[in-house]
Amino acid sequence: MTRAEPPVPHHDWLDDEAGPVVRPYTMTGGRVRPATGGFDLVAFVMAVVPATEAGDQPHRQLQPEHRMIIELAQEPLSVAELSAHLDLALGVVRVLLGDLLAVGFIEMHEPPAQQFPDDNILKAVVNGLRAL
Repeated sequence: MTRAEPPVPHHDWLDDEAGPVVRPYTMTGGRVRPATGGFDLVAFVMAVVPATEAGDQPHRQLQPEHRMIIELAQEPLSVAELSAHLDLALGVVRVLLGDLLAVGFIEMHEPPAQQFPDDNILKAVVNGLRAL
C-alpha cells in the first residue's frame, strides 16, 4: 500500500516555472531609497568581510540577497553588474547596498569625476567647424 502525497495548496505567489515569486518591495521592507549612499551605476562595490564569514553571528540577520552581494563583491563589481548578477531591479539593489554600507560590510568606490575640455578648446573647435 503506497501513501498518497497530501495535496499541495495553490498559492497566487507561486509561479510554475520560477517557483516562489517575491515582490521586490518585500526585500527592501517597502523602502525605495537607500539608507546611505547614492550608488552611481558605475560605482564599484567591494566587500569588506570575506564571504566565508557570511555565516558568522553578525551576518545571520542578513537576507539571502545581502549575503549574495557580499559573495559577489569579493572582487570589485559595479552597481549595474551586481544588479544584473542578482537579476534584481536597480532600485532594490541600491537599497540593499545602502543596508550593507550602513553596517560596514561593503565599501563604495566612486569613479573619478569626468574632466571636460577647457572652454577655450571647445570654442576653438566650434569656430573651426563654422569656418568649414
